[in-house]
Amino acid sequence: MDIYQQCPTLENHRFLLRFVEEEDCADLLEVYSDKYALPFFNSDNCDGDNFYYDTPERMRDALRFWRQAYQDGWFVRWSVVDRAASKVIGTTEVCRRASDDVFNGAGILRLDVKSSRETEDDLAEIAALIIPTVFEALNCGTIITKVPIYAIERIRAVQRLGFTQSEHVLIGKTGYPYDGYWTLARPQ
Repeated sequence: MDIYQQCPTLENHRFLLRFVEEEDCADLLEVYSDKYALPFFNSDNCDGDNFYYDTPERMRDALRFWRQAYQDGWFVRWSVVDRAASKVIGTTEVCRRASDDVFNGAGILRLDVKSSRETEDDLAEIAALIIPTVFEALNCGTIITKVPIYAIERIRAVQRLGFTQSEHVLIGKTGYPYDGYWTLARPQ
């Protein structure tokens, strides 16, 4: 499956993950202007973008960029829809890392949700939906995700899914070392 030719829709009884749409702007503005959610967003190696968007214009610009990045084959970003509320509560992004560090060839998983949804159950259920697709679509043997040491609910969620804390740092484009990564090996 070429994820850059056709972005799959993933779903279970609680969540729907589908490619980001311009119509998601209002819901995503609630996510990306949430100052309490901001510390959980992974902006490592993102050219200074911290993912804080506090105006509809900034959010629309981000949506346009995410859609263009998909067209260019850089990464895929899905909107996370809470089915019961019929509302977008966050996004998840994946890409394959090309680097000179130990994470070369790994799939990177980012998951941004509203602070009210930063719970072990929500995070684990959303990540569990996308993990099999990451291994298959990116043809990678490992998935990495950033989890800050203060992100207690996120730590519990990734541990529940089988991730282990890495002793290695991710080396950014400028040589800056980023820590806090957890890894999950592809099931045999």
